Amino acid sequence: MSNIVIRHANIVTPVGNSARRGKEMDMLTVIPDGAIVISDGRITYCGADRNLKAELVSECHESIDACGRVVLPGFVDSHTHLVFGGYRPDEFEWRLKGDSYMSIMERGGGIQSTVNATRVESYSELKKKAEWFIDRMVSMGVTTVEAKSGYGLDVATEVKMLDVIDSLSKDADRKLRVVATFLGAHAVPQEYKGRTAEYVDFMIREMIPAVKGKAVFCDIFTEKNVFEIDDSRRFLQAAREAGFKLKLHADEIVTLGGAELASEMGAVSADHLLHVSDQGVAKMAESGTVATLLPLTAFALREPFAPARKFIDSGAAVALATDLNPGSCFSGSIPLTIALACIYMKMSVEETITALTLNGAAALDLASETGSIEVGKSGDVVILEFENYRMLPYYVGMNCVNTVISRGRIVAHN
Repeated sequence: MSNIVIRHANIVTPVGNSARRGKEMDMLTVIPDGAIVISDGRITYCGADRNLKAELVSECHESIDACGRVVLPGFVDSHTHLVFGGYRPDEFEWRLKGDSYMSIMERGGGIQSTVNATRVESYSELKKKAEWFIDRMVSMGVTTVEAKSGYGLDVATEVKMLDVIDSLSKDADRKLRVVATFLGAHAVPQEYKGRTAEYVDFMIREMIPAVKGKAVFCDIFTEKNVFEIDDSRRFLQAAREAGFKLKLHADEIVTLGGAELASEMGAVSADHLLHVSDQGVAKMAESGTVATLLPLTAFALREPFAPARKFIDSGAAVALATDLNPGSCFSGSIPLTIALACIYMKMSVEETITALTLNGAAALDLASETGSIEVGKSGDVVILEFENYRMLPYYVGMNCVNTVISRGRIVAHN
């Protein structure tokens, strides 16, 4: 692994080993004419270029002159469904004509459609498609991504998906860090229709033991007429007892109390939250559960955006992620996520950067490993095309990334 020095950089980063909450999200450290040294994949120097010692430079195999351009921590996309079979463009057209997300599910589309395709798609086909998505992500500055299962809803396919994710994580030529989440509780499969409690029993009895050790997190789609509060609590308790860290899809379609349940269960994050209650916001601020907001999904579904300002102003930690999936949000666009957060969710540029870096890392329980440019952390950094970080939302929906370094390796140069 080569050692890299980046010089004459406009370094912009949040700092810390935990999520920044409330007003802290607006606080970035800026080092004009800064330098970064990455040795054996770790940051060993971050500070003024003039204070950089000659011996550190002499040990570096590669030197990059940033020429005053912005250097940020690598982006963390902490909620994706990047492994799946088939596509669903017909459903996108149905939604354009006015069909709701839930009505499409009820007529056999939605998640079940992708489940049918994923069950028959081979391991190699699933992996090849996921690698294509990863290459697109890296080009936009993503250096850490979460990947969920959840399109199997049976033991064999859930294991197949998690094995693909594990392979993506371990491949030497892969360009980013991949974190696995088990989402067997994504929907109730057709074979258990009308028997939700029995499917939860099946997951607890057979699926959780089968996937133990293959994923870090366990997630559930807590939603009316899918997995409601009591079944969600029972499933999450079993997952926690099996050693999984917890996540929830919460309050996406209706106000159900998913945010409150996430706080009660000590979940690392609750995601979506388009219809979160005021009590849910307060509980998450109190518990420290990260609110992972997914503006691309709201945009694609023509739904109101999640109340980012309520979360931040209440003292909660907000992360942003893309929710790349084949149905409700077939996009992994970091540039559009940034634009929507600033323009429609009324987040400042500084809050948005924190949400996509350190707080995204915190949503994966990785804030001590990545998400900021600090000595000791992983060498995950992004060099932009511009000298001003406020260009990120201003260049609306367009990629501002010039160079991406992941764990001390140059993995993209646009």
